[in-house]
Amino acid sequence: MSGAINMVNIWRGDLLESSHMGHAVICDGTGQIVESWGAPETIIYPRSSCKMLQALPLIESGAAAAYGLGDSQLALACSSHQGADFHTNAVQEWLKSLDLAESDLRCGSHEPYDKAARNGLIKTDKTPCQFHNNCSGKHSGFLTLNKYLSGDSEYTALDHPVQKAVKAAFEDLTQETSSGYGIDGCSAPNFTSSLHGLARAMAFFANSDGTGDARDRAAYRLTSAMRQHPDMVAGEGRACSELMHAMSGRVAVKTGAEAVFVAIVPELGLGIALKIIDGGTRAAEAAITAILCKIGVLKPTHFAAVRRLQGDHKNCNGLITGQTRLDPNFIAL
Repeated sequence: MSGAINMVNIWRGDLLESSHMGHAVICDGTGQIVESWGAPETIIYPRSSCKMLQALPLIESGAAAAYGLGDSQLALACSSHQGADFHTNAVQEWLKSLDLAESDLRCGSHEPYDKAARNGLIKTDKTPCQFHNNCSGKHSGFLTLNKYLSGDSEYTALDHPVQKAVKAAFEDLTQETSSGYGIDGCSAPNFTSSLHGLARAMAFFANSDGTGDARDRAAYRLTSAMRQHPDMVAGEGRACSELMHAMSGRVAVKTGAEAVFVAIVPELGLGIALKIIDGGTRAAEAAITAILCKIGVLKPTHFAAVRRLQGDHKNCNGLITGQTRLDPNFIAL
């Protein structure tokens, strides 16, 4: 990924131990770049940062209304959740309301990231199921759309009506023809875009006010759902939830695997997208936090910002061994 700039540094004592390079873009409602770092046209996989785009057809089609989905369910459709009990219970109830079951999901199983849920499974000698998958909310949205469309069971297939609808929405809002796709961790296709295109799509969400056409109303409802239910989007201790709480629900943020992050800033009409090229999550969290502080929607003194911008690294004895610091050539706060 040529043209990347140094964004986040890791220090141990007086020595710069490692650096994280990346790209970032801020777009306005016209799709124009307001500010950028690195190479805005770099092609990436958005990974889970684009779940709002993947959920658009769920509302636009009429499926969400037909099955009476609430805002907490729409936030869950955009989530990469921890697998806490309140996440998995919500997924289970959602599918039950559709007369569907865990076996109808195609996301696969993994251990819940939530410690209490994981320990509960261990103590009772139970194995994880697909409800625990961090993408089970997104897949519940896919299943809802699939039922509405009367599609076949393999809704993650590239040529399935669900994924065709997702791709159409993705390309319309990025204003790009995707150059290809990869299979995501949850087995659904993940379409490529440029950072600029991804930020452009987020700016569309930021400028949707719910008074326009079906797409405007769908984008507004998804953004509102995320802002109202930040814990449903991720969970305790996660950057997405903590940062949304820190900004009192004024901004929606969403991470993706391999250090992608996006933000939707309605009050400024801005969309943000960034990618750390080495896939380092700690750097992506620091970088998005820095940008949110720079544009004035997040206080750098808030604990959620401090822990990511000036995070001390501690060893098992509680001794400070190093520190995360922004590169001054990126953003100086």
